[in-house]
Amino acid sequence: MSSIATDSFLPHPPAKVWNALTDPSLLALWLMPNDFAPVVGHRFTFETDAVPDHGFDGIIRCEVLALDPESELRISWHGGNLVSTVTWRLEREGRGTRLFLTHDGFDETDPGQAFTKQVLGSGWNGKIASRLERLLATS
Repeated sequence: MSSIATDSFLPHPPAKVWNALTDPSLLALWLMPNDFAPVVGHRFTFETDAVPDHGFDGIIRCEVLALDPESELRISWHGGNLVSTVTWRLEREGRGTRLFLTHDGFDETDPGQAFTKQVLGSGWNGKIASRLERLLATS
């Protein structure tokens, strides 16, 4: 199994970054529409565009696995044939926050999962990270 890992510095305090990760309305602005609740065991979904050619109906089924305020959020992530885990870890750094993301559970011997890892990797490192940064700068 392989993973995607990102490490970014955000010039905002951990409380503000945590809020963007755990407030469903803010989460929808930078990630996807959802019915998230910051409660361990809560099952929720993210909704995005379907990719029928890859067996993905556009629904990512998730569960909150761990929640340590302003420190760590871990969720299960099940979309298409991918069953994985996403973890955000926050560390105070000066007046800002170091945000680590790990998306674990890709089987790169499966062509569909290798493709999904490539798509998600560019998103986590690019467009999604930029949307989070813009949201934090304007809220």
